[in-house]
Parts: sequence; structure tokens; C-alpha cells
Amino acid sequence: MKFRNLLSFSCLLGLCVFILFACTPEKPSRVVRIGYMNCNNEQETLARFRPLTAWLSRRLGVEFRTVPVDTQDFEEGFRRGDFDLTHTNSLLYVMLRENYGLELLATEKRGQYGALSAGALIARSDSGIGTLEDIRGKRLVFGPQLAPMGFLAQYDLMLREGIDPELDLGYYGIPAGSFKHEKVVYGVYFGEYDVAAAPLLDLEVMSAEGKIDLKDFNVLAQSPLIPYCTFGASAKLDTELREAIRRELLALTPEDTVEIDGKRLKVLEEAWIDGYAVLADGDYDPIRDMARRTNMPPYQEY
Repeated sequence: MKFRNLLSFSCLLGLCVFILFACTPEKPSRVVRIGYMNCNNEQETLARFRPLTAWLSRRLGVEFRTVPVDTQDFEEGFRRGDFDLTHTNSLLYVMLRENYGLELLATEKRGQYGALSAGALIARSDSGIGTLEDIRGKRLVFGPQLAPMGFLAQYDLMLREGIDPELDLGYYGIPAGSFKHEKVVYGVYFGEYDVAAAPLLDLEVMSAEGKIDLKDFNVLAQSPLIPYCTFGASAKLDTELREAIRRELLALTPEDTVEIDGKRLKVLEEAWIDGYAVLADGDYDPIRDMARRTNMPPYQEY
């Protein structure tokens, strides 16, 4: 009798332990959110970067999530901790580095200059505007105000050449809505403005896609080459994971693929990227110099 009671008690105890562990929810794995700056709009951002996010998840066994973020909301979102990794233009990288200690991971390569690009001031080739001096009193259209190669570089370029955009232009504006970089080019082409602040890369891409003919434009001036879009990581993110992400980004090749919604996609091709390069934080100093000269974030003085 005693043996039977002991056996029954052991079975009952084992059953309770099994039920306890079976009903205890599994501890969720860490989710790492990647904030991707919207270049044109949220839908485009998701389509471009979901494959890259999924590829990182597969390679590192960590759940990464794509978070599209509007440019003007990026700093506040990072400050709140809405995302752990950042994919931004190089000016936003400088701002987040200066204000929150963002760690540089890798710089995007795209177009003829690889991890670098520049801003240009352009006019129609038949406009009679052939030099930078000719833009005095003219109508100029900029890209987004936080665009390093669509606003910052050109504003700085004019100041260094003795042209104050606030005093020496007839008018300047920034287009509303998405696809702002394309809009500035078309704004000049169709005569709405006399001069446009256009990134060299956008001119290169629009020409390759047959949207414009470069012979229709004069490049009046070009800024120095500066770093292109940049991957960064919160200083709070585990150092080992940061280095693993950096290694995977740098190792990406045009042949690397991932499956999204039942389709096999090439990661770099979908993201419109040629690859990633290693730059030092000091390579971003020209952007810092531009921001200081133009009284732009993160060095603005009111």
C-alpha cells in the first residue's frame, strides 16, 4: 500500500510539474528594430528594405524589424528608443552621433562615387545661366532641408562663394510631398525655377532610367564629395551584436537572396545598393564643417 501511494504521489507531482512548464509562456526573444529613413515614402521604404532586414534576421538568428521613419521625426524617435539601428542620410548620422553617441557601422555604396557623393547646382542648358554668379536674383529650389546633398551642400557652396541665399536669390523654396529630389530637377526642366539643388546621384539615376537627358542641364557648381547613406547603431546595443551586424553588411554580395512573400529576392538589388564600405567617423567631418558654416543641426545657434 505504501509503495502504491508513493507511486501515485510521484505521478501526480510529475504531472503538476509538466502542466506548470507547459503553461508558462516561452520567454520572447529580443526584437531589434531598424529605423529606415523614408527617402520618398513609407511604401517604397518597406519594399526596399524588408529583404535586407529579413536577411540579417536569417544570418544572425535575431528578430529584426523594419521601421520606416520620416526624416523630420527621426531624431525624436531615436531619442525615445523606438529603434536600435539606423539607416539614414549622412547628416542625420552626424546629428545622432553628436547628440546621442550613435555608433557608425557601415556606409552605403551606390553610383559612380561608391560610398561618397555630392550636391550640385543645376540650370537648364538653354537658360543663359552658366556660372554660379548668374544665379543672383534667380528662383532656386532646394531638396529637403535635412538632405546633405540636396540642401546642406548647396547652401554651404553658395556661402563659400560669397552668395547669401537669404539675400542674393530672388526666391527659394522646398517642394512638398515625396520624391523631392526628382521634383527639384523637374522644377528646373519645366521652368518653374531657374536653378535647382540636386544630388549628383539623383541626376545619375534619373539619366540611367531615361527620365532626363543630362545634356539638358548645366552643372553650375558641385560640392566636395561627402559620405552617402549610413548604417548606425545605438551605443546601448550589445557590442558583439553590433560587430556581427557590421560584418554581415560588409559581406553582402549582389548574389545574396532572401525569400519574401514567397518570392526569392536579391537583397542589394531590392535596396538599390551596390554594397557597404568601411568609413571612419572622421570621414564625416566635412559634413560637420558644412553644418557649422550654415548654422544647421546639430550645431545651430539661435
